[in-house]
Amino acid sequence: MRIANLDGRLVLLEPGADPDEPRGIDAAGAGWPDPDPQAVYARWDEFRAWAATVSFTDTARVDLAALGPVTPRPPQVFGIGLNYRDHAAESGFALPTDPVVFTKYPSSFTGPVGDIRLSPGNVDWEVELVAVIGAGGHGIAEADGWDHVAGLTLGQDLSDRVTQFAAPPAQFGMGKSYPGFSPVGPALVTADELRGDGLDPDDLELGCRVNGESVQKGRTSAMIFSVPALVAKLSAVVTLLPGDVVFTGTPSGIGASMTPPRFLAEGDELVSWCTGIGGLRQRFVSAR
Repeated sequence: MRIANLDGRLVLLEPGADPDEPRGIDAAGAGWPDPDPQAVYARWDEFRAWAATVSFTDTARVDLAALGPVTPRPPQVFGIGLNYRDHAAESGFALPTDPVVFTKYPSSFTGPVGDIRLSPGNVDWEVELVAVIGAGGHGIAEADGWDHVAGLTLGQDLSDRVTQFAAPPAQFGMGKSYPGFSPVGPALVTADELRGDGLDPDDLELGCRVNGESVQKGRTSAMIFSVPALVAKLSAVVTLLPGDVVFTGTPSGIGASMTPPRFLAEGDELVSWCTGIGGLRQRFVSAR
């Protein structure tokens, strides 16, 4: 199953649809009682059962530029740092023995396509697989982790490196939460949908390009802590809630680790992609 947020309304996308040219139906128009994309996670099992009965005989093309974040108002947002071995190495850190966790702020969320205003500092890219929680809970076993994930989407954890490292200790949440700094989408895809497409939700390829040049490319199987492991580790401390968002970390290739460092500038286009999920496209405009 695939869902999206079209102009603030929950949309159920046609199975097997091209991620770049999806077709779908308005969920409320088809009989689901609530058009709010965020509210669906609190009724995830019920929604899945209802969606299985829907006929896709009257679909319409979905405009990617009109999509909003699949989780417009997540109750909690977690970021995971240094979760790829190659990224830890390029950043000069030892491999973590437990997840490096920080928070992001929901006001930074935006849809998969559009302009983003640069912040005053050095803005860097970080392509990431993003997991959205369906069934929440505390003390979830790793073996049950996938059962608590509504689905996966794609995100960019854009980062103002000046704000992030302005004071000790580093202010990860502040540097990564300017308006528009958390684009996500284009759709939320369930793990069983990915498996049905012949993909392994634990081994997806993702990457990004700046002005057509490939800067990041990796596979989620290279994560130190898998999605189920992150669900277990996070829920060992906090109670996960339906609709929570987990940015699972980025592979190597960030601008800050280049020689010399490279950052996003006015007019740059950042294109991100993940197999089975689709892509993001952002253009950066002046901070003024």
